[in-house]
Amino acid sequence: MSQYRTFTAADAVEYAQRFGGLSDASSLVTAEEIGDGNLNLVFKIFDRDGISRVVVKQALPWVRCVGESWPLTLERARLEAETLTEHYRHCPQHTVKVLHYDAELAVMVMEDLSSYRIWRGELVQGRDYPQATRQLGEYLAQTLFHTSDFYLHPHEKKARVIRFTNPEMCEITEDLFFTDPYEDHPRNDYPAQLEAEVAKLRSDERLRNEVAALKHRFFSHAEAHLHGDIHSGSVFVADGRLKAIDAEFGYFGPVGFDVGTALGNLLLNYCALPGLLATREAADGREQRLQDIRTLWLTFAERFQALAAEKSRDRTLAWPDYTATWLKKVFADSIGYCGSELIRRTVGMAHVADLETIQDEAMRIECIRHAISLGKTLIVAAPHIDNIDTLIARIRQNG
Repeated sequence: MSQYRTFTAADAVEYAQRFGGLSDASSLVTAEEIGDGNLNLVFKIFDRDGISRVVVKQALPWVRCVGESWPLTLERARLEAETLTEHYRHCPQHTVKVLHYDAELAVMVMEDLSSYRIWRGELVQGRDYPQATRQLGEYLAQTLFHTSDFYLHPHEKKARVIRFTNPEMCEITEDLFFTDPYEDHPRNDYPAQLEAEVAKLRSDERLRNEVAALKHRFFSHAEAHLHGDIHSGSVFVADGRLKAIDAEFGYFGPVGFDVGTALGNLLLNYCALPGLLATREAADGREQRLQDIRTLWLTFAERFQALAAEKSRDRTLAWPDYTATWLKKVFADSIGYCGSELIRRTVGMAHVADLETIQDEAMRIECIRHAISLGKTLIVAAPHIDNIDTLIARIRQNG
């Protein structure tokens, strides 16, 4: 911490010149700060021709949108850098490449993704990337399998669980996902017109019991090395390409959390589309989101099962029927965490552009109401939904 200082644009350029890996480092001359999240500074570094060549990211010692009253550990920068490096090792085609990391300054230098677009923004605009959900399913299968007990020696797995313990960032997830939305908490942020719906969340005993179980599994099931925040704003897409970024919430947790968070963000867009697009386009887009959900789950499950059949190192876990049995549990977890994502993004403090950019206020409120209702339905029904077709049918029934 003694060496830490908050970077300026000039600092970012100098740092990229030293650690960006370019043969002509002096060609890097300017920086633009583009961070739009809550936790970090992010600089794009441009050459003399105005072309962005690398990205410099620095963790701040507090939550950016709140200030110094909400301090955060800089250790999260190490956890992010090492999570991305580990995921890149197993799935380089779908993980951003970390070129350099400095623990003292909490700084990373990463490959530039200017030829990509943030997936959430593309979904909001109604632009479809047909390969994206299949590629994201591949990313999840590769990273979660290779960091799980199916692949790692028990000694190595246990050592990694310790190394990637991430208590401060996990506490944020634990509070924002599983606690705040179900209490009268000052961090919550939702339209006053939905007070009755939100109040029902707090008093629904069956819902609260399922949320408690989801939180308990998040606490205790160190199944694989998660990205920890794999939403559509943490994924970049281009024609035929996809890259995951922003892994500061990385830790060893339940596999269904990563899968469910990804599914949940597709459903947030599903709920928002009637307020974002014309009627016919919105209907087509919603059908596409349902197919995306199917593709994401089936790709993940099929690829994980294939990897387990080919590469499982534990003789007991390699028993042919066990992986399929275990994936049924992961599926139920995924649906529950998917529902939790819908509620925390509507009732809690961290909202999404899919809903926030709807211009018509009445329509926006209806879309938020739908997301809350769907989230509640999925959390409660998760233990009883045993396949992807039943899940899609439940979503359709909800409206």
